Amino acid sequence: MAIDAELLLDRRALRRKLSFWRVVGIGALIVAAGTAGWRAAGVRGFPAVTPQIARITIDGFIAGSDKTRDLMRRVGESGAVSGVVVSINSPGGTTTGSEELFRNLRLLAEKKPVVAFVDGTAASGAYITALAADHIVARETALVGSIGVLFQYPDLSGLLDKVGVKVEEVKSSPLKAEPSGFHPTPPEARAALQAIIGDTFAWFKGLVADRRGMTPAQIDAVADGRVFSGRQSVGLRLVDETGGERQAVAWLEREKGVAKDLPVRDWKPRADNRFGLFSAAALGADLFGYADLAARLRQASEETADLARGGLLAVWRPAP
Repeated sequence: MAIDAELLLDRRALRRKLSFWRVVGIGALIVAAGTAGWRAAGVRGFPAVTPQIARITIDGFIAGSDKTRDLMRRVGESGAVSGVVVSINSPGGTTTGSEELFRNLRLLAEKKPVVAFVDGTAASGAYITALAADHIVARETALVGSIGVLFQYPDLSGLLDKVGVKVEEVKSSPLKAEPSGFHPTPPEARAALQAIIGDTFAWFKGLVADRRGMTPAQIDAVADGRVFSGRQSVGLRLVDETGGERQAVAWLEREKGVAKDLPVRDWKPRADNRFGLFSAAALGADLFGYADLAARLRQASEETADLARGGLLAVWRPAP
């Protein structure tokens, strides 16, 4: 009987320990789930109530994004935001994505004063983004411009000939599904593509002329696809002044009446509710304190989605 009593006490002690660790485990699960939900909803603290300047960062490849459009709406509707700094460091992206970003920023500029700060590169589609602001500040060594449009596709016909593969086609008209990587581009298809490129290029130059107040001669001097340094860009009217974010904020204070010494706060898009491989890995990296790794994983997720959107490109890439 004494042995049975000891076993009973041991079982009760073990049961209490198991109950304790169950509570701890459930609590940890609730915290993790809450953290995931918090991040998925894009909540980074309580709603902004302190007067501030919002910083919106545009970097990497630019493409159409519902999350970015939502971000612009939230910033525009926030009573705490007195002005907006758009910090840009991007080689560009798709023409449609760049146009969408430009128009969303112009809608935001109707509600808040907006200044662009080129913190590295504002080339091609990213320069379209900068054009949405009413004032552009660039670092002296920043890269600005690359006004032009690009359409690239591979020609695999030589490779297919070498391996003995021939692709047969039956189509409704000669220009259907052109260009194709399975054969050299016929002259009529190349002419049709060139017409699209020319029309989009004219739209790009018209946007620059309208937003920067340039004459046709001034546009021709900068619209040959080159990039310019921030120092060069001032004389070419591509930017208004050189400097850092401090100069961008000073312009908001000086020209738009924004109160002095307001804090500059980062505003981010809400996280994607789709919990894919990259987003799951990024959340895990965040929970273990690897913020840099989490940021790279999220960028990889965005770029993977961007590549699926296709379309013409307004992007700058240095020659290999």
